[in-house]
Amino acid sequence: MLSRVLLCCLILLPSVAQAERLFSTSSLTYLNGSHYQLGDDQREVVTFEQASVFGWGDWFLFVDRLKSADGSYETYGEWAPRYKLYAATGEASGFVNAVYLAGMVESGRALGKRFNNLLYGVGIGFNLPGFIYANINLYKVENARWDNDEQMTLTWAYPFSIAGQSFLYDGFLDWSSASGMHAAEMNFTSQLKWQVPVSKGWGERLYLGLEYAHWNNKFGVHGIDERNPSLLIKWHF
Repeated sequence: MLSRVLLCCLILLPSVAQAERLFSTSSLTYLNGSHYQLGDDQREVVTFEQASVFGWGDWFLFVDRLKSADGSYETYGEWAPRYKLYAATGEASGFVNAVYLAGMVESGRALGKRFNNLLYGVGIGFNLPGFIYANINLYKVENARWDNDEQMTLTWAYPFSIAGQSFLYDGFLDWSSASGMHAAEMNFTSQLKWQVPVSKGWGERLYLGLEYAHWNNKFGVHGIDERNPSLLIKWHF
């Protein structure tokens, strides 16, 4: 019951506040990797992402469309809104810059079964030198197909320059606790990207780079460890 109340708050409060959108970006990413586990090892992935920041908080949404070497397709998506409970300003803006009520809905297929999971908890934003953002979210997870568990999610983005060229290192780390039905799981996925110098007609940013997924006990299956580098191209618009 508590999870439903929290989710309703996350969905309804922004519309009540009618806050201005302070920042928004959308992107398309193409990935090609050949070391996937649980299914075909060769896959192509097209990902749509949308991130927005409002006066009341923020959200991040993505949808993956995966094509396997055998011609089959999968779709997976997440929507993660956060409602701001506290925001540091002025002299009060120190190591912690914001505290959130955090939620997430994830939908897809794992081990041949469809699932829709609900996550709810708290989020914290940090001020780290040089980082665009750095966050931690702590969730209670109501799983549709297996025992409930807990999850910790770290996200970050760090820009840097070498020889006049712009680069971005960003990614996430998900850690999920074990239960009687699955092993503890850790997914550390990051991207190292070079910003291609292009005209503004191509949109905000065009990146080329590499994604690397370091996934222990994928989907909670003990001993299924994925080490998967993928070439990528990403276009923000």
